[in-house]
Amino acid sequence: MARSASGLPFDDIRALFDEMPGRDEAAVLAIRARDAQLTKPAGSLGRLEDLAEWLGGWQGRARPAVTRPLVAIFAGNHGVAAQGVSAYPSSVTQQMVENFAAGGAAINQICIVYDLGLKVFDLALDIPTGDITVEPALDEAGCAATMAFGMEATAGGIDLLAIGEMGIGNTTIAGAVAAGLFGGTGRDWVGPGTGVDAEGVARKAAVIDTALELHSAHLRDPLEVLRRLGGRELAAMAGAILAARMSRIPVIIDGYVATAAAAVLYKINPSSLDHCQFGHVSAEPPHARLLAAMGKTALLDLGMRLGEGTGAAMAAGLVKAAAEIHTGMATFAQAGVSGKAD
Repeated sequence: MARSASGLPFDDIRALFDEMPGRDEAAVLAIRARDAQLTKPAGSLGRLEDLAEWLGGWQGRARPAVTRPLVAIFAGNHGVAAQGVSAYPSSVTQQMVENFAAGGAAINQICIVYDLGLKVFDLALDIPTGDITVEPALDEAGCAATMAFGMEATAGGIDLLAIGEMGIGNTTIAGAVAAGLFGGTGRDWVGPGTGVDAEGVARKAAVIDTALELHSAHLRDPLEVLRRLGGRELAAMAGAILAARMSRIPVIIDGYVATAAAAVLYKINPSSLDHCQFGHVSAEPPHARLLAAMGKTALLDLGMRLGEGTGAAMAAGLVKAAAEIHTGMATFAQAGVSGKAD
């Protein structure tokens, strides 16, 4: 991996990739042994069985459980919004943060249904990042500090983290990061976002191409891609995912923007996302392409493209169900049910 010329701030981040813990293999074996005794045919619950194993393996629990889940939403504003890449003004980011606080957003209702905690991180909304068509979004120190701030989302003894975002203009930013990491042009990585028309999509693609050309000499390093083409909410989400790995907290990643943040870590070390599930595949067209580039399969496909952690929160309901099924089901012996005939 290429190293940044400016030195120290990113070095502390890079050092964490050499210290990442793996899952608890003893817990995995115990989960598999119990699953074989539950009152069902082997494999009959499909990916729910896989989710129980994934959850318990990273929690280090032979009996996986979700008792303190958190949905973390990271909100940031972007200088590139001045290029007309969104159907909404940047002021909507702050307004939506206030809506989250008042309980009026879609994510609030999903969290109520699935009994999920919710925390919103306001990332200097009054100071947009640099316009990536003319300058880097962030300097190295600012990007590293924002990643460190995102790491705070794992505090408080949580046992499942779902991450999402809010930020006008950030599907353009996600497209720029995806192109910087995996190649291609702006046209390959853009969609309608909040609802722009064909002309708006073309404008987003052109903006990304301009940014890629401007920063082309620095895109071999994934952290440089993040700081030059990304935004505060992407940096914070990347930090949260990395911190969760260090604490072996399972993570559910939301849609296109959150996946772009995760992709930065993937490009540094593909195994850095082993503790993650991707909650859903967004209706934003390039999201499926980005998942495919990393060899990842989402849990849900509901045609959603709202962001704000909604897809991750819906998937958290599945994970909670998977844990409860594994832990609460009776074994054949407990239920007095005959096992499979020899």
